[in-house]
Amino acid sequence: MKHFIGAANPMRAQFKPMAAFEAQHFSWHFAGGVGTVTLNRPERKNPLTFDSYAELRNLFDALKYSTDVKVVVVTGAGNNFCSGGDVHEIIGPLTKMSMPELLEFTRMTGDLVKAMRNCPQPIVGAIDGICAGAGAMMALACDLRYGTSATKTAFLFTRVGLAGADMGACALLPRVIGQGRASELLFTGRAMSAAEGLNWGFFNELCEREALLPHAQAMATTLAAGPTFAQGMTKTMLQQEWAMTIEQAIEAEAQAQAICMQTQDFTRAFEAFAAKQSPVFEGN
Repeated sequence: MKHFIGAANPMRAQFKPMAAFEAQHFSWHFAGGVGTVTLNRPERKNPLTFDSYAELRNLFDALKYSTDVKVVVVTGAGNNFCSGGDVHEIIGPLTKMSMPELLEFTRMTGDLVKAMRNCPQPIVGAIDGICAGAGAMMALACDLRYGTSATKTAFLFTRVGLAGADMGACALLPRVIGQGRASELLFTGRAMSAAEGLNWGFFNELCEREALLPHAQAMATTLAAGPTFAQGMTKTMLQQEWAMTIEQAIEAEAQAQAICMQTQDFTRAFEAFAAKQSPVFEGN
């Protein structure tokens, strides 16, 4: 199985600025501090393969060491986000694997979500059309999500005989939309409509289809111009404080703020305020 999952993380050993990253199994575009990942198999509604899973995991893991990428946008080509794991290239082969091989695969898929949650850059999802299975989990792993009226999000694992507990779904989805709503979606595998997703807090906003990606990239550009060290700290705290008591969280935030107060961006903000100007942040 290692021939399609790959080494633990070859990109660490051969790290280079992520602006120059060349993707093999999806599209990568970099401009103005914003990296855009486009799942680009539109003829199949952008399903994932063993190779694209591994390359996405490696990309988001490597972003922890990037100084040029400030924000990431994740989207799909052809008016769909992602239909999940490719039926022929993933589902079929899985039925013939041994338990150790299956566990290696399921751990790798979970590692993609962990890499997305653990990279310091905010991740903005531009999610149109079909968003199902592993695609729904990629959307859930984003920090901000924008959809369209045509977006249909389905955690459809039980519909193929699997547990609704996949790639962290039982931990992450209740945090976003609530336990009862998450339970229904994970038990039934039914599609959540765009209106439900907006009302339940899954989507930050719904856009017209032609405005979706520009809107997501505009938000990414705004974030990229902000105090990116502080934003990374915010993402870290949002991730870690779920496992803390309120006392632990308050202490952790005290330490986080003390660290941020040592950055030049904090000084820049004060000096700009004193001069009645807008601060120009540099992320350090």
